[in-house]
Amino acid sequence: MKFMLDTVNLDKIRYYQSVLPLAGVTSNPSIIKKEGKIDFYAHLKAIKEIIGTAELHVQVVGETKEEIEKDAQNIVEHLGKETFIKIPVNNEGLSALKTLKSKNFNVTATAIYTEFQGYLAIAAGADYLAPYYNRMENLNINAADTVAAMVGEIKRSSATSQILAASFKNVSQVNHACRSGAQAITASPDIFEQALSMPSVQKAVNDFHNDWREIFSTEKIYEL
Repeated sequence: MKFMLDTVNLDKIRYYQSVLPLAGVTSNPSIIKKEGKIDFYAHLKAIKEIIGTAELHVQVVGETKEEIEKDAQNIVEHLGKETFIKIPVNNEGLSALKTLKSKNFNVTATAIYTEFQGYLAIAAGADYLAPYYNRMENLNINAADTVAAMVGEIKRSSATSQILAASFKNVSQVNHACRSGAQAITASPDIFEQALSMPSVQKAVNDFHNDWREIFSTEKIYEL
């Protein structure tokens, strides 16, 4: 399982880079907006410096095939050919995806809500598929079944695509995406904080600490 961080906040990325087995960082225009008016490419280069060889996923903003391809070219010129270009799976996006894959770009097919979108992205050669888990559930779409169906198609067709499940509101949704076979997930810092700040975990740590102090007072293991 690959774990990616869905943010461009440098402080959060630095922190979770030190905590998580971080496979990459994902972004989109809405996430970037939260950081205010930034120097776009300078900011993303700073992210690359923090995460090293981990993956960086950057979304296009162009709406036509030609605009999407120009965006992709500009992104890789500034950030490197290893960057994953996020492209929505609609008519224009799918057309651009095919062209970019023929030129050996790394592509993440995003804004996926349906099985059929996933099947098309797999057939077009997308490296990752990013189904929007919580948004699907909000539309009364069974997100777990949809992810499982796309995983099944990847196996059936011996494709190299991977599922990068996205758009989570809680840890339970992440768990269900993993159980459904997603090979990777991307989540906001809030989701990882939920997962790691469960009160029972801290209680257990406190209990162990107090039991130790009752026996050995303030001595540390490395001092014994």
